[in-house]
Amino acid sequence: MAQLTGAQARIVDPVLTQIAQGFKQSGFVGSALFPTVPVGMRAGKIITFGREDFMLYSTARAPGEKTGRVQFGYAGGNFALVDYSLEGGLPIEIQQEAQAGNNGFSIDAAAMTIMKTQAAMALRLEKAQADLATTAGNYQAANKVTLSGTSQWSDFTNGVSDPIAAIETGKEAIRAAVGKRGNTVVMGAAVASKVRQHPKIVDRIKYTGRDVATPELLANLFGVDRVLVGDAIYSNDAGTAFTDVWGKFCVVAYTETASVPDMGAPSFGYTYNLGGYPIVEQPYFDRNSKSWYFPVTRAEAPVIAGANAGYLISAAVA
Repeated sequence: MAQLTGAQARIVDPVLTQIAQGFKQSGFVGSALFPTVPVGMRAGKIITFGREDFMLYSTARAPGEKTGRVQFGYAGGNFALVDYSLEGGLPIEIQQEAQAGNNGFSIDAAAMTIMKTQAAMALRLEKAQADLATTAGNYQAANKVTLSGTSQWSDFTNGVSDPIAAIETGKEAIRAAVGKRGNTVVMGAAVASKVRQHPKIVDRIKYTGRDVATPELLANLFGVDRVLVGDAIYSNDAGTAFTDVWGKFCVVAYTETASVPDMGAPSFGYTYNLGGYPIVEQPYFDRNSKSWYFPVTRAEAPVIAGANAGYLISAAVA
């Protein structure tokens, strides 16, 4: 019996997996609130933080006395990664014979198929992250507000509406809870559209020589590291109606993206991702559909690690 070659025996295609792992969707913003944390298992404890970093301890000791001890506990609730798989199809009719390699498909065509498959799967993750971040029940009473009427940022007429003051309130609520001010603002596209036109924003930027309130300029006005606009949309099954993923919400949060291994960092959320994923399995040819199929698998789960490190503004605009 003929021996399998290394390529035939290999379940995961390393070249195509590199394409999948290198894919980045520039229009998505969920990773700003839920930075990726690689984990080695599909289940474990959520990295959480307590108030230990902000307590005053008695550290004085007399000669011969025992040294005081402090116990830091970081194990929070459980997380469980979910496997998501989708196969991208590449019909032979759209291939160019001149590009076809020894496997029957070109790397260029394979990359296109994998990236489109990854984009579909990334949209699912973006929606899951947005649902977590914009669910009012995930926040304490002091860390959320619902605007209405004249307080909404779409009301330009009476001077009550004030995005800058509302976000400052959110930053202070976060500082009171975790000792650090919010450094990230994520807002839906509908919210950003009104914020750019808001009289109080326009009045503040007129001295900068800028005509448009860009996200970078808004970050300076709000006193945060970054402002991101969630432009992603999703459609119904019929493809006839489209909905904004981030709706009419604005989320202020403190996210620690530079030192994820610091288990005491009071970061709002994480996206746990199984190490080495996403993966692309060896493509296979289906004679019935006359297409190559590229199975892409992700194993991930976004979690809120510290709800007190976030502040939710609901119904920011009408």
